[in-house]
Amino acid sequence: MKTPNNNEVLAENKVLLLYILDNLNKPVTNDELYSIVSSSVDLNYFVFQQILIDLIKAKYVMCYTNENKKLYQLSDSGKNTLALTIDILPGIVKLQVDTNFKDKIENIKNENSITAEYIPKSENEYEILCKVIENNESIFEIKTFAYSREQAQKIVDNWKNNANKLYPKIINLLTE
Repeated sequence: MKTPNNNEVLAENKVLLLYILDNLNKPVTNDELYSIVSSSVDLNYFVFQQILIDLIKAKYVMCYTNENKKLYQLSDSGKNTLALTIDILPGIVKLQVDTNFKDKIENIKNENSITAEYIPKSENEYEILCKVIENNESIFEIKTFAYSREQAQKIVDNWKNNANKLYPKIINLLTE
């Protein structure tokens, strides 16, 4: 049995990123992508970053900013390249990705579906924006103000921890 050289491992890892992005079928942040990759293979963060940069430069992966988040998505060229190179990826790696994939995706969806942040407007005034997001679309937003940083943080934390209860109550109040 021959051991793979650095170029073969690099090629496998590039195909792995393309494979994961193809299976995601939606934009993903850098941290989310690394979380999925590292749950399947032992890949150094810096090597991961270099591979991602290489794929972006080759136009296999698109990178854009949406709502102050940098997002990554497979391009059409990346899909074509994946179709031609998928055989490079060992079956055991595909199995690991497919096995770990569902759990990680569910966690990512839950993390991304509820967002809240506060923005200082002055020393004693904070604007708070709470959202519910589905399929990368904001389906509910509420904007309010707080008059201390502690109050703003409390609202943000409460929304993040209880939006699944608060959102239906707000909708019910609005439709009564």
